[in-house]
Amino acid sequence: MAELIWGLATSHVPSIGSAMDRGKTQDPYWKPLFDGYQPARDWMARHRPDIVLVVYNDHANGVDLDIIPTFAIGTAERYQVADEGFGRRPVPDVVGAPDLSLHLVQSLMDEGFDLTVFQQLDVDHGLTVPLSIFCPDPGDAWPCAVVPLLVNVIQYPQPTAARCYALGQAIGRAIAGFDSDVKIAIFGTGGMSHQLAGARAGFINPTFDHMFLDAIENDPQSLAALTREDYITQAGSEGIELIMWLVMRGAMQPTIQLVHSTYHVPASNTAAALALYDNRAPQGI
Repeated sequence: MAELIWGLATSHVPSIGSAMDRGKTQDPYWKPLFDGYQPARDWMARHRPDIVLVVYNDHANGVDLDIIPTFAIGTAERYQVADEGFGRRPVPDVVGAPDLSLHLVQSLMDEGFDLTVFQQLDVDHGLTVPLSIFCPDPGDAWPCAVVPLLVNVIQYPQPTAARCYALGQAIGRAIAGFDSDVKIAIFGTGGMSHQLAGARAGFINPTFDHMFLDAIENDPQSLAALTREDYITQAGSEGIELIMWLVMRGAMQPTIQLVHSTYHVPASNTAAALALYDNRAPQGI
């Protein structure tokens, strides 16, 4: 059967991808951020999955703002990298894993999650930047297949944190029941605290971020109990992206092992973090 081997929580700030694409990672502004990624990158290179499930949000590049599904999944054989208005990123298109996608659609529908299904989808920085953080030099192809899972975090009302955590738990059960000898990793993307517009533009809350980083590992239920208003108040209007980390965490075992984490301010005008967890820790200790 399939095995969920690790989970990665990471920001998907577009300027992080741009810094990689333009060879700026060793510039003084970016070097501390990318130096913080390296231990995780080294570990992930030694523990390559066959498939990654990327939980992210589209930014009106692949999906029109007139149609914002609460939860959606891609079932395609291949996903083209979106042109976000300044040309496509110079990274490979994404190869899908339709057998796993279709298994997840059926399993999650049976558990009461009525997903929108994309048989065709362009993927934007919300998905490609985390892939670049995972694998900075993919060459002509990413090292594994990808299942995109989209969450609405841009239009009110977003799903609750509790609903995202429950979705993750259902994903974990579905993966455990996938009759294939594949190793799977899951990415929860977005965050941390930031607000891009309005009177609080530039808002960052390191106190909340550090609380979240501790709780996502040790007490995710407390984060699932927060309301969307709590997230927006404490983490900023775009900080609600952190509910996507709860999808990742819900899919994993109750006890996980932290491999590496890093926190950096600012990346563009956001707080950015990475946290990598091994899902094969002994349980019940």
